[in-house]
Amino acid sequence: MTAAPHELTLAEASAAIARRRLSPVELLDALRARFDLLEPRLNTAILPLWDEARQQAAKAARRIARSGPRSPLDGLPVGLKDIIDLAGHRTTCHSRLLLENGKTQDAAVVARLRAAGAVFPAKLATHEFAIGGPAFDLPFPPARNPWNTAHHPGGSSSGSGSSVAAGILPAALGSDTGGSVRNPASQCGIVGLKPTYGLVSRRGVFPLAYTLDHVGPMTRDVASNALLLNAMAGHDPADPGSALRRPENYARHLRKGLKGLKIGYVRHFHETDDPATSEIAASLDAAAKLLAREGAVVKTVSLPPLGEFGAVNRVISLAEAASIHGRWLRERPDGYSDLTRKRLLPGLFLRAEEYVQAQRRRRELIAAVEDAFTGVDLLLTASSMDPACRIDDPEAIELTYPRQARTPFNVTGHPALTVMCGLSKAEGLPLALQLAGRFFDEATLYRAAAAYERAAPWKDRRPSL
Repeated sequence: MTAAPHELTLAEASAAIARRRLSPVELLDALRARFDLLEPRLNTAILPLWDEARQQAAKAARRIARSGPRSPLDGLPVGLKDIIDLAGHRTTCHSRLLLENGKTQDAAVVARLRAAGAVFPAKLATHEFAIGGPAFDLPFPPARNPWNTAHHPGGSSSGSGSSVAAGILPAALGSDTGGSVRNPASQCGIVGLKPTYGLVSRRGVFPLAYTLDHVGPMTRDVASNALLLNAMAGHDPADPGSALRRPENYARHLRKGLKGLKIGYVRHFHETDDPATSEIAASLDAAAKLLAREGAVVKTVSLPPLGEFGAVNRVISLAEAASIHGRWLRERPDGYSDLTRKRLLPGLFLRAEEYVQAQRRRRELIAAVEDAFTGVDLLLTASSMDPACRIDDPEAIELTYPRQARTPFNVTGHPALTVMCGLSKAEGLPLALQLAGRFFDEATLYRAAAAYERAAPWKDRRPSL
């Protein structure tokens, strides 16, 4: 092993531990040193838990020495967005309203990872209640982008994206209601997956919108993402949205390549519906050409206008969020940051008719995307239409935040993954593409993303910190 431990991907660290070339304790100590060095600049963590994680890593090391790893995740650290419950610790949702919100049980996804041997070094920064941020009037500062700390890391899984990109953690969990795994993954240059709706349990994860919420893995490469999903996925009868699916190996096609795959390029999202910067448009065209050179058949396809997906997502998310936050908004409005309150309040004024009509249109949009998949295996789209803006420029954030093509797949529930596809010339900030797949076909998503990752020059590009 020649790379420093903090430079290893989750998959590389797993292989090194299995071969006895690295111990879980050695890895955790190296990551803690990285955290101590960078955290004052990045603000990734709400609750550091390094001492507790070290005890868990030492126990894993003894277990591995006796009988080998319990699973590929045995002894490996995974960060948790602080809307995800961890037994014995509070879940604050980055809000003063929940500073004393202690939990006695793990979230279902944490329980699955713990059973696989994973350890948990930190509860990570988020936007308040996964909607209000970045905000500076909260008990915890907002996370920053490791590529340039003056810039926004994306949200709402901001601490997850920043910590993984910075090499503080090899993997983290985020949540995604309108793109909140894929946005920080895009802005921080890592891999983020929103799984098929229902594939990963949300029990023990503070909700934003029940019919749009997903939990997804965030890693520095595609193989690691698949490794994490293998442990996360599974039916949970206590989650009403959980799908009854048999376990799969989502990494089974990682080396298969692109030959025979048909990819539909949804150009109108970023060319006419909500025009992207010229750099992002060029990077997407270059990615489409590379995928074709690697053996895929790439053709232009059309979906309903991007704005229709966005409108449906807004109505549903605001209405469902109001059902969760209505009492606090009426009785404790000052407990929220100004930005969170501003984003949540419109939900109190939506009519039941508007919510029902949005759900009806949603079914039509699902049918339209399903129809597109009769002719292709995957869809290629933009993720963000702009690189990350400055974190201290609220007008730029309000302008650029909704300029994205991630919400269509929260509306429809199809799996979608983002991967880095370039760097902006002016600031050297990551650019990203998005791939979306058929329901429960994450294995094909990973297959295509891994092939792109191998052929493109971006996998090993990291922020200079």
